[in-house]
Amino acid sequence: MNSWGNRFRVTLWGESHGAQVGVTIDGVPAGIPVSEDDFEADLARRRSGAAGTTPRKESDAPHIVSGVYRGYTTGAPLTVEFLNENTRSGDYSSLETHPRPSHADWVAMKKYHGYNDPRGGGHFSGRITLALVTAGVVAKKILGEGVKFTTEITEIGGCADKERFGEIIEHARMEQDSVGGVVECRAEGVAAGLGEPFFDSAESLIAHLLFSVPAVKGVEFGSGFAAARMRGSEHNDPIVDAEGHTATNHAGGIVGGITNGNAIVVRAAVKPTASISREQQTYNCADGRIETLVIKGRHDVCITLRAAVVVEAATAIALADLSLRA
Repeated sequence: MNSWGNRFRVTLWGESHGAQVGVTIDGVPAGIPVSEDDFEADLARRRSGAAGTTPRKESDAPHIVSGVYRGYTTGAPLTVEFLNENTRSGDYSSLETHPRPSHADWVAMKKYHGYNDPRGGGHFSGRITLALVTAGVVAKKILGEGVKFTTEITEIGGCADKERFGEIIEHARMEQDSVGGVVECRAEGVAAGLGEPFFDSAESLIAHLLFSVPAVKGVEFGSGFAAARMRGSEHNDPIVDAEGHTATNHAGGIVGGITNGNAIVVRAAVKPTASISREQQTYNCADGRIETLVIKGRHDVCITLRAAVVVEAATAIALADLSLRA
């Protein structure tokens, strides 16, 4: 299914090389000021253009088609759509029989019996995250100005030295390869008490959405996997006041699946872009042999550069859904 959420329900639709992509959000409270201009800042963070991103340029101009009247949400489903204006579908003509390694081509063909749209990855494309970022903007409006997000890339290609990020990306590009990275999102000002254990805990919902983002292969909160190498005396977060603030934040702002009023800290591991220009040896379904594949098309050397705002949006959507349940 392409819908997620309990009170803040998000439905994504479209394909990378189809006519449009878009999002419909049900459960948006009435009376929230929303205009098409409100989306621009976050859409710009996702847009290509920086070194290491795809040369495919799209205007990504949002068109609100329902749910807003005279500048305010009506309480009806909010729908925003985007035109795909710069497609080169011929670059993907061979993928129906010669699927790309570590991409969704082969599994989509099997699941949908060959009826899937292979152009640019179809509905499996990172292009669909445009709609997720759009929903994130609305989610942040619901959370209010008291919740502040700070999102940054903390690693690229296994290196945490930000001054070397450009060098690492350029080296991968010259070798017709790609690199991954780690994105950290912090949400300050989230009220204590959000989360519905067991299965709708704050961590469960945030992780659910993050793992729905193409290329995300790992999620951790607070100290994350490092906690497994710590003792309880090191990992425990002593409470220092009546508001529940803690001296440390190894829990990442969530205890027992419920937000505790401290900063929520979540990190997402983003894999290297699967579509690379380097020759690869992989199975060709047409003749039943392993053959050379050279992937055409326009792809990011480091999709992490454009994923930071997507990670932030996914976190905001989960928190908005929980806040509307409170």
